[in-house]
Amino acid sequence: MAVGNIDTNALATPAASPVTAANDTASADRFLKLLVAQMQNQDPLNPLDNAQVTSQMAQINTVTGIEKLNRTVQDLSGQFVQMQALQGAALVGRNVIVPGNQMDIHDGAGRAAFSLTSPADAVKVEMLNAAGHVIDTVQLGAQSAGLHRFDWDASKANGDPDVTFRVTATLGAATLSSTPLMIDKVVAVSANGGVMTLDLERSGGTPYSSLSAFF
Repeated sequence: MAVGNIDTNALATPAASPVTAANDTASADRFLKLLVAQMQNQDPLNPLDNAQVTSQMAQINTVTGIEKLNRTVQDLSGQFVQMQALQGAALVGRNVIVPGNQMDIHDGAGRAAFSLTSPADAVKVEMLNAAGHVIDTVQLGAQSAGLHRFDWDASKANGDPDVTFRVTATLGAATLSSTPLMIDKVVAVSANGGVMTLDLERSGGTPYSSLSAFF
C-alpha cells in the first residue's frame, strides 16, 4: 500500500472478535463440566484433593490468560504499525539521512553525513568519481561519537553527478568504525506485513528502521 494519502482505516487493528470471545467462554465451560463430572465420578476412597482441583483450575486460567495476552500484544502491534504509517506519511517530500555513500549535489554544493561509534582525533573524507578515483580529500579533524553532517565544494566534481565518498576515522594509530550516510528524499511510504518501508528518490525501498535523521 503506497502512501501518498495513507489509508489509516486499512491499518486499524480490529477489535476482539465475538467469535473468539465465544470460543474462550466455550472452552471454560467445557473445562468446568469436565471438572464437575470428574468430581462426581471420583473414587470415594481416593477423592481429588484441593491441590489437584486448584492445579487444574490454574491450568485453564493460565491458558485463557495467555490467549488474552497474545491478543493484547497483537492489538498493540497493529497500533504501532498505524502510528508508524502516520509518521511515515508526514515524511513524504522531506529529506532523510540513511545508510549510503552517495554525495547529494545541488547548486555546486555537496552534502553527506557519517556516524562514529566512538570519538576520533582525526577524520578524513575522500570524494571519488564514477571511476573510483579520488578527486578531493577533506580533513575534518577531531570528531565526537555520533552523527555528523558535512558540506563539500562540488565544483571539483567537474560536472560528475555520481560522486561517492569514504570516511576514515582514527584514534592515534587505530582505525575506528564509521558508517557513511547519504541524504535522500522520501517520495512515498508503504506498509506491508507490519513493516514500514520508505520509497526514496535515489535509494529506492529502504526500511523505516534504517532512518538516521530527517530534516
